[in-house]
Amino acid sequence: MFTGIIQARGRIKAVVPTGDDMRLRVETGKLDLGDVALGDSIAVNGVCLTAVELPGDGFWADVSGETLAHTTMNSLKPGSVVNLEKALTPTTRLGGHLVSGHVDGVGEVVSRSVAGRSEQFKIKAPDELAKYIAKKGSICVEGISLTVNEVKGAVFSLNIVPHTLEETSLQQINKGAKVNLEVDLIARYLERLVLGEQAAKAGSDLSMEFLAQHGFIK
Repeated sequence: MFTGIIQARGRIKAVVPTGDDMRLRVETGKLDLGDVALGDSIAVNGVCLTAVELPGDGFWADVSGETLAHTTMNSLKPGSVVNLEKALTPTTRLGGHLVSGHVDGVGEVVSRSVAGRSEQFKIKAPDELAKYIAKKGSICVEGISLTVNEVKGAVFSLNIVPHTLEETSLQQINKGAKVNLEVDLIARYLERLVLGEQAAKAGSDLSMEFLAQHGFIK
């Protein structure tokens, strides 16, 4: 588990295709690896990866074909800047929200504009994820825990303060960029609870029709 509070920016040092999978070498910069052992988890742009080698200035990780198919990891190349966070411990400050490191889908930045000292990003999520995104709720974008300001359909807006821009890869992200998204865990579990026995049926899903039928909305 993670918190979505980025601890350092790293860079991709090497990308090695291995059949349908890939092996990455990540240079971790100021991230302290003194307490990291082989097999530990590190989130890279919001994707939970396992450290399989620790050369000293970073780590190597294997990326499965499944992960490549459903995240932006397949676009990484030597020199790419990535957001890094070590897995939380029982004493970690939970400054963001609970993040699993399991990406739900890939969104697209539809605009970036100046908003005072901050910058506003508008991102279009995959349609099937829109129901999990709520105004003033939490969402994880490229591994960063952020608060949703507004939602219109599948497009949501975020205000990014200067510190977050300076300390994460968002400073390099512009209109048209693809980004990893992980929705709030609570929203996912709430859906299962609301569906109840319906959740066990193949293809069952939470919909406006279902909510109306069961008295949740009028």
